Amino acid sequence: MNLFLLEGLAFFLYFASSSTLIIDIKENRYKKLALILAWIAAFTHFLALSLIIWQKQGIDFSFFHTASIISLIIAFLLLVASFSKPVEKLGIALFPIAALMLVLDIIYPSTIQPAQEYSLAMNTHILSSIIAFSLLTIAAFQALLLAVQNSQLKNHNPGRLMLAFPPLQAMESLLFQMISTGLLFLSISLLSGFIFIEDLFAQHLVHKTILSITAWIIFSSLLIGRKRYGWRGKTAVRWTLYGFISLLLAYFGSKLVLELILNKV
Repeated sequence: MNLFLLEGLAFFLYFASSSTLIIDIKENRYKKLALILAWIAAFTHFLALSLIIWQKQGIDFSFFHTASIISLIIAFLLLVASFSKPVEKLGIALFPIAALMLVLDIIYPSTIQPAQEYSLAMNTHILSSIIAFSLLTIAAFQALLLAVQNSQLKNHNPGRLMLAFPPLQAMESLLFQMISTGLLFLSISLLSGFIFIEDLFAQHLVHKTILSITAWIIFSSLLIGRKRYGWRGKTAVRWTLYGFISLLLAYFGSKLVLELILNKV
């Protein structure tokens, strides 16, 4: 199986799906085609990553390879959610990002030795971390759209894209559902880390631990504020983005500095 053919096909299909979703905003009859293209793109992306893992005999966690894996999981989660929730239009932004991460993984191949075997506990920690980040990334994009939607509605000038999304109240409800689920997996990640990792506050882990805990506190506070004080609108958007930025720095901050700026493994 040709790796470059798979990657090229996935790249093309992601952009085709995103473009079809844009056309669907006006025509309102291409949603099914867009989702089919996205499903094929995601499965092709999965096959490409599986082939890379097979060739390297293990998974490495270099910057762009990790980003490619996470972008694939985000795409799958979004597609699964679209069966029951009107979130498919988020693919207009998220599918091209998945395509970009796939290409960057090709352009900047990893020099890191793949990890060939992890314990069940470590696999639980890694998987829950990746799922948490993926869900909260979708929530962050949804928060940005919610902010734009809210602003346009207040100015009585909603654009065609905003009109294609569910009503504001439904968008807020979806946002908090994503955050709640993401926080659950983030809690599992932190708990498994504290139980099974020997020293989460070791020098190479301390920034990730502190920033992840900070993100957990922010998202937990937002959910409590929503339940007790009715937080919504701009407050919900701000707290969501603060929590996501903290998590983004936790997961990718040191990788960006060490691998791309300082050129260290």
